[in-house]
Amino acid sequence: MKILIIEDERALVKNITQYLRNDGYVCDIAYTGLEAIEKILMHTYDCILVDVSLPENNGFAVIDTLRRYNKAGSVILIAGADHPTEQIPGFDSKEDYLVKPFPMPQLADRVAANIRRQKFGSYARLEFDTIAIDLLGKTVSIHDNEVRLTRKEFDLLVFLAANKNRVLTKNAIAEHLTGDGEEAINNFDFLYSHMKNLKKKLVDAGGKNYIRTMYGIGYKFSG
Repeated sequence: MKILIIEDERALVKNITQYLRNDGYVCDIAYTGLEAIEKILMHTYDCILVDVSLPENNGFAVIDTLRRYNKAGSVILIAGADHPTEQIPGFDSKEDYLVKPFPMPQLADRVAANIRRQKFGSYARLEFDTIAIDLLGKTVSIHDNEVRLTRKEFDLLVFLAANKNRVLTKNAIAEHLTGDGEEAINNFDFLYSHMKNLKKKLVDAGGKNYIRTMYGIGYKFSG
């Protein structure tokens, strides 16, 4: 899953990034409001963390941009103790937010819950034909037998399942898996490798050919 962290406190950014990457997330970083808006317009994120107290109130500009482009649903606001959420223009009490300082496990739990809610509603378990995906435990089973996947393979499967019956381009999948420039998008060898391994594991476990190659375009998940 791909996260955008919009925060100007570099020490906090480092802590958040290290923790979330260890949890299997791909993390992009923006230290200013302008940089954040550029990334938001260029990329798609599963969850966005935004500090409302960025310099020169740029945090508010970022939030306005997210709302304008209907991306505010995937946002977790970060507010300082001296900058309560009530001061955020148009703040909705249903919006998710954290007050600094906060423990990293709490942040990770909020991120996971936010992504799950946005993509799958209240469901914590997805079932497609004989395949079952536990979003909380991050496990996959076919005919009640666990399929052992790497973090990248699990992320890839969830991304495909979240876009069931839609054709996803190789570029879209590669960007989702790698973030900003971590892999050369014009070299899809890493994607082919992950996809090949995932397809083989699902079939070897007794599943159908859920992932179909759309030659010259990308892939489609059909459960």
